[in-house]
Amino acid sequence: MSDTPAPVEAPAPAEGSAPHTGTTRQPLGPERLKALSHPLRLRILDLLQRHGSLTASGLAELVGESSGSTSYHLRQLERHGFVREVEGKGTARERWWETAPGGYSISSDPDDDLGTRSAKSLVNGELERARQAKIWRLLDVMEQGPGADPRYDAWKDATTLSTISLWATPEQLAGVVEQLQELLETATETLRGQEGVEGAAPVQIHFNAFPVFGDDAV
Repeated sequence: MSDTPAPVEAPAPAEGSAPHTGTTRQPLGPERLKALSHPLRLRILDLLQRHGSLTASGLAELVGESSGSTSYHLRQLERHGFVREVEGKGTARERWWETAPGGYSISSDPDDDLGTRSAKSLVNGELERARQAKIWRLLDVMEQGPGADPRYDAWKDATTLSTISLWATPEQLAGVVEQLQELLETATETLRGQEGVEGAAPVQIHFNAFPVFGDDAV
């Protein structure tokens, strides 16, 4: 990680910007999209991805809600296939939860009604805010210098923030996206299922590709 990272453009919510935890990325249908359109449920999914597994009580402490509230939202997420109970862990009174395998995509559709467009915008917006919050946390640690948060010290050479600015046609950029997604699938396959491995920690790989249009665009 460079002490002075390359400037990072804050990307707009993009199609398919949802978390990807497996090799299957399914488009969200109306019912699953509606189930996900709640900031607390998105927060719960984010925490489960970072911690591996948690109980409703553990989630409640992290989000500042009651365990009854987190239990309800976990049941809704389970009903729609976003989370599942961890087999062989916990008791009848204290269940452990983890994210279900696979990812999902959220793409615009010209046939979307106003409610569907609003739901997609909410989900993509919350996901992007969560990603940006993690980046700002990293930048804060870097600004404070080595030792500010010892957890980051060993990751200096494994961390990067970069932006490539180019000109391309829609077809060309779509081709690049497809190639990079295939590369990411292959490169990250051996990293899956490493919760609890010594030296391993939650990491994220963000990938954005989009046109940059502004008032001065030609």
